[in-house]
Amino acid sequence: MVKPGDPLPGLTRDQRDRFQRGRAVFDSVFTPETGLGPLFNSTACGECHEDPKSGGTGDEVEVHATAFRGGVCDPLVQEGGPVIQQHTTPALKQALGIDQEPFPPSATARAMRTTPVIFGRGLLDLVPDSVILSYADPNDKNHDGISGRPNRNVDGRIGRFGRKALVPTLREFNAGAFVAEQGVTNPAVPTEETIGGKPIPPGVDPVADPEINQDQLDLTNDFVRFLAAPTPARLGGAGGRGREIFSRIGCPACHVPTLRTGDSPVAALRFKYFAAYTDILL
Repeated sequence: MVKPGDPLPGLTRDQRDRFQRGRAVFDSVFTPETGLGPLFNSTACGECHEDPKSGGTGDEVEVHATAFRGGVCDPLVQEGGPVIQQHTTPALKQALGIDQEPFPPSATARAMRTTPVIFGRGLLDLVPDSVILSYADPNDKNHDGISGRPNRNVDGRIGRFGRKALVPTLREFNAGAFVAEQGVTNPAVPTEETIGGKPIPPGVDPVADPEINQDQLDLTNDFVRFLAAPTPARLGGAGGRGREIFSRIGCPACHVPTLRTGDSPVAALRFKYFAAYTDILL
């Protein structure tokens, strides 16, 4: 049985070593002297993703700002969005007198997001686009009342991760999370978050960008992508009846119970079926 926080079955010795070393980076607590902030939500990846093991969920709540204009959702990137950081370092507080990022005045909506589990996300990363598109039915041609559609990145790639599937790949999501959640810049995202769209004032960030190196970023990526999807529980009694109702009323039309990965140089990720309960569509 695969438990929460376990590595994928079938990893090589080297891959298991990278998984363990990546976990150490994931759980590392950053300080202003090692790259934290000046804006941040947490001091470590594992501070939020902690329950029941590293990579799990947590009690922390993230604040997002958006504005709806002309039928379009604006993430307010030019005003510091979409993630509004809830903490500042002492140096930034002393410089500007703020203990969190101001909420954009032009926002029309505030979204509160809890911490999702990331077990099995390396498997989700490798589901072929063709599989995702096979579930899409934006105009409800089959008249089942469901009109799922993929979220396309500006370059045309299909989104899979984050709010409304904004991010196409797990690697990009991890790099962005370092900056958005901890203020830790990296080779993939080498610039700090802005404060309401304005740059960080000089002298409040003592660590040169990028604040972690490529090896640390790669190890973190390997830890996250090698996290296994836990073995589904065997349901009986009320749980078993709930599963029957789940299927009977059509929930699997969107919450697809099982998906299969495509090809991968990592044998433990290649052509694997896993419990997904998503179609990665909006």
